Amino acid sequence: MTTATEQSTSHSGLISSSDVNGTAVYSPSGDHIGEIDHLMIDKVSGKIGYAVMGFGGFLGIGEDHMAIPWAKLHYDRDRGGYVSDITKEQVEGLPLREDDWARDRDWEKQTYSHFGLPYYWL
Repeated sequence: MTTATEQSTSHSGLISSSDVNGTAVYSPSGDHIGEIDHLMIDKVSGKIGYAVMGFGGFLGIGEDHMAIPWAKLHYDRDRGGYVSDITKEQVEGLPLREDDWARDRDWEKQTYSHFGLPYYWL
């Protein structure tokens, strides 16, 4: 299996979603802030809406998972992971996710507005 780093350096720039899962996310200063658990992809458009990230915890215990808009992540070849300028305050201030959050357009609007981003579905 190829790694996210190997995939990202290929000529096409394509990467399998399975290779994105588990990839580290760093702050602009290089601090490790979490890992991507999985992606949420719009079934119709194919656009990635969110990276569900794990923050904190140890060996998966006590880890929080938050849906971060995909537009807040940018791949860094040198780090072999994604970089995001999200802050702890932004993560702590995210709208609460109910069980059906992935089908709740109001929640999505609040989340994208929280980060000052255009909606992925437009």
